[in-house]
Amino acid sequence: MLHDQWIVFGVLTVTLGLFVWNRLRFDIVAMLALLAVAVAGLVPIDQLFSGFGHPAVITVAAVLVISQGLVNGGVVDAVARLLGKVGHNAVLQVITLTAVVALCSAFINNVGALALLMPVAIWMSRKSGRSPSLLLMPLAFGSLLGGTITLIGTPPNIIIASYREAGSFGLVDFAPVGLAITVAGILFIGLVGWRLTPKRDDPASGDKLFSVGDYVTELRVPEGSDYAGSTLHNLLTSGEDDKSVVVLALIRGESTSPAPSTFKVLREGDVLLVEADTESLQEFVDNTKLVLANVVDEDESENDGDEPVRKGRSREDKEDDIATGDVRLTEAVITPSSRLIGRTTNRLNLRERYGLNVVAVARQGHRLKQRLADIRFRSGDILLIQGYENTLTPIGHQSNALVMEPGGYRFGDYWRLGLPLSIVVTVVAVPAIMWMWA
Repeated sequence: MLHDQWIVFGVLTVTLGLFVWNRLRFDIVAMLALLAVAVAGLVPIDQLFSGFGHPAVITVAAVLVISQGLVNGGVVDAVARLLGKVGHNAVLQVITLTAVVALCSAFINNVGALALLMPVAIWMSRKSGRSPSLLLMPLAFGSLLGGTITLIGTPPNIIIASYREAGSFGLVDFAPVGLAITVAGILFIGLVGWRLTPKRDDPASGDKLFSVGDYVTELRVPEGSDYAGSTLHNLLTSGEDDKSVVVLALIRGESTSPAPSTFKVLREGDVLLVEADTESLQEFVDNTKLVLANVVDEDESENDGDEPVRKGRSREDKEDDIATGDVRLTEAVITPSSRLIGRTTNRLNLRERYGLNVVAVARQGHRLKQRLADIRFRSGDILLIQGYENTLTPIGHQSNALVMEPGGYRFGDYWRLGLPLSIVVTVVAVPAIMWMWA
């Protein structure tokens, strides 16, 4: 082979290796490959960036913009809510998910459609007590099948069309073959294909991913405490490790205040429900001089004070205290485009800014045991969040996290769906009408 050909294959090999290594962002790897062929003299300097003006690149970029508009407008959220009503039948779940992702892939980028519906598939599998692989594999194949229906369904269709005579391929010219392949593929996957997926025991199946009560401890403000008459904020900022201790509720007598404000004034005898790992809890207790509420001293057990000494309660009682009234304990899946990726709870400061508590984090089906303040969020992480009902949904939209309520999905105002839907319908209808008139 020629010298230039060896260079091209070498650059391609290194590029593929970096993609598989997955330590650098894919766009940085692509730019490094472009720089390599330029330095090698294979591409003239004056034509180095001419590919960015190629119609295929512009079309793919436009499709990505449309996809993000559907997400921001809540269209995907609405679809997810409908999918949550499918039930627990495996065949029905697989066929519905595969058909929906195929339909989405026909008009938005297939990788984007897959990423948008992955959290929904994980949630449905957990609620059904099945391994996520039984839904994720069909979801992946459905996204590939749907991309064959339209011109903009997948970048290869656009690239192939760009090398033909202008106008030789319309938006739905791929549909006769693509629809037949997609329908046959969905039927095969729904009836037979998913049964061939290896059975794996999922540790996060059902509702066992987060067992909150087992990690919650009761701390009591003793008599003569320096923090009696002070605010909860002062208590939580008393040491360097305050970010690793999450106050879930404040119990005063017979009343319970879940997710208490940081400006709440503490009194002697108040009981705080806190979530923390063993090391952080010990440091917090040593620093604040609070006492474990289920530890009863002999002197305290014999007193006749008006405030009864509270003993340890069951896990169910603790969970009831955490989520009562307008306060909810819910889960959120971090999507690939979320602003939370790479950040920690310290940087986000959710407790001070929004009154939200991140109670626990699960990754790849396992609850993380390390300190919450040290966890950097990744795509696909499941967060257990405590907060007020009117706060959870807006934060989920702002951070691109899919918020999941115990009884289904909760989403924003549905009047916002009209604009993104009308744009997508227009984008699809105009080329179709022009093709019919041609």
